[in-house]
Amino acid sequence: MAEEKTLLSVLHGEARKIPPLWLMRQAGRYLPEYRDLRATTTSFLDFCYSPKKAAEATLQPIRRFHFDAAILFSDILVVPDAMGQRVSFESGEGPRLAPIETPEQAERLGAFKIEHLAPVFEAIELVKTALPPDVAFIGFCGAPFTVASYMIAGQGTPDQAPARLFAYRFPRAFAQLIDRVVEASIDYLARQIEAGVEVVQIFDSWAGVLPAAEFMRWSAAAVRRIVEGVKARHPQTPVIAFVRGADAHLPMLTRTIGADAYGIDTALDPAWAVAQTAADVVLQGNLDPLALVAGGEALDREVDSILAAFDGRPHIFNLGHGILQQTPIENVERLVARVRGTGG
Repeated sequence: MAEEKTLLSVLHGEARKIPPLWLMRQAGRYLPEYRDLRATTTSFLDFCYSPKKAAEATLQPIRRFHFDAAILFSDILVVPDAMGQRVSFESGEGPRLAPIETPEQAERLGAFKIEHLAPVFEAIELVKTALPPDVAFIGFCGAPFTVASYMIAGQGTPDQAPARLFAYRFPRAFAQLIDRVVEASIDYLARQIEAGVEVVQIFDSWAGVLPAAEFMRWSAAAVRRIVEGVKARHPQTPVIAFVRGADAHLPMLTRTIGADAYGIDTALDPAWAVAQTAADVVLQGNLDPLALVAGGEALDREVDSILAAFDGRPHIFNLGHGILQQTPIENVERLVARVRGTGG
């Protein structure tokens, strides 16, 4: 029998001397080949819905760096797009949605149409046939609070105040919106798995701004429901939960969410995370993306510190958030060599 893929073995609880390595946003604008490909399509959303181009973007970092996993090239906002909310991406400014400002607007939101995302599943099938046999394939969705924050504000905001105010003023309507995103996300991830991904990750990028009670209600509980829903349909598929800004909530999350691994962000001390979680909990992270931009000895020190902190327990090496556009290619090459022990 073929040896199990490194990422999957760690997600099943194995501690590896050389941890599996992949990077959030590893397919993207820091790669010249991605920029060339992206220039062939005017609209970012059209690019995401072009199966051949999305598949090519997914494969580009694997060809260049041979990471241990590919992550599907798409965007978390395809879910509200499939609900009929108007979604677009402004060059240099990020996503723009028709904002949901009242409970009535939330109620008028359309049903989630999974068939709208058929191009995404086609891209998965194309990637699956082209991946090297030792590379795992990750699908993903945004967590409900993060997705809802864009749906309500109509764009990214520094403190997610529009969504938080909506939740305080209209808790029933906000809960119903969260429920709809939960159910849509379960369906979406299940279909990704059926199309060919082997692991799924739930990204909660903005839950760290929430007070403790709101964090439990709108982030932790919602992510747990997605994990449960995916596991009910595909119990053998590992799920990674990345709740950025979880901080002191991490021990609780690892006891209650039911995921197979937990991403930790740049701000969290790896030694603390290790000390505060059970020895069999799989943790993923958490190199500072700016250390990767800096490169040189600073990068080496940070990589070595993280490797030492997680030595002897199951760990997936990753960033603490997405790779930055200005990251030099040679620094990523240095990172890969350092993690794998092949550098000078």
